[in-house]
Amino acid sequence: MKILLLDIETAPNLVHVWGLWQQNVGLPQIIDSGYVLCWAAKWYGEEDVIFSGINKVKPRSMIQRIHKMLDEADAIVHYNGTKFDMPTLNKEFLMHGLTPPAPYKQIDLLRTARSQFRFPSNKLDYVSQQLGLGKKTKHIGHELWIQCMAKNAEAWEMMEEYNKNDVVLLEKVYDKLKPWIKGHANHGVYEDGLCCPNCASIKYQRRGYAMTATNKYQRFQCKDCGSWFRGVRTNTAGEPTKFVGIS
Repeated sequence: MKILLLDIETAPNLVHVWGLWQQNVGLPQIIDSGYVLCWAAKWYGEEDVIFSGINKVKPRSMIQRIHKMLDEADAIVHYNGTKFDMPTLNKEFLMHGLTPPAPYKQIDLLRTARSQFRFPSNKLDYVSQQLGLGKKTKHIGHELWIQCMAKNAEAWEMMEEYNKNDVVLLEKVYDKLKPWIKGHANHGVYEDGLCCPNCASIKYQRRGYAMTATNKYQRFQCKDCGSWFRGVRTNTAGEPTKFVGIS
C-alpha cells in the first residue's frame, strides 16, 4: 500500500474590516481569498521529503504535481487534513479545472489524538513533544506568511524548512499512534497473505476472541505495532483468511 504523508501551507483571506473585534465580514469586503502557498509530502518509508511552492513554480504546476501524487496514493496521512488540507486542495483542483484524484483513504491523526487520548492540547507540536518525537520548526509567526506572500527569499527558505519538518514529525507521530488508529486502511487488501491491517507486519499472535452481537471471532495482536484485529473469514480448516481491525 502506498501511503503519502502530506501538509500544506496557505495564504490568509484578505478582507476590509472596520475594527478588530467580532467582525462580521460581508462578501463585498473580501479582497482576496486564501490559496495554497506550498506543500510538503513524503512517501511513507522513503527518505525524501518533496516540497513545492509558488516561489519556485507557477501555482497551477504546484497543484498539478500534488494532484498526481494523490492519484498514486492508496492512503493519505495528515493532521486535521479532513477539515483543512484536503478540502483546500479540492478547491484548488476545481479552480484549476482538474477532475478529482483517484479515491484514497484518509488517516487523520488529529482525529485519533482527540478520540483516543486526553492531551491538554491536541496540536501536532504539543503531541509530538509529549511523545518525545521532536518539535515544529520555530519561525517568526504570522509575519512569515506575510513575507512569503511578498516574495521574500529568506522567508521562503524558512517556510520550506517549516513545512518539510511538519511532514517529518507527522511520520513519527503516525508510527507512534498506529496501533490506536481506528478504521486504518487495511494493508491486508494490498498484500499477499495475512498481515496486520495497520502496519502490514506478518508477526502477530492469537489473543483471545472478539465478540459481536451474533458471532465469535479469533482475536490477534500485532507483535510489531501493537494493533488489535480479528479474523473475519475462515477456510475449511477453520483458519482465518482475512483480518480486519477491531473498532
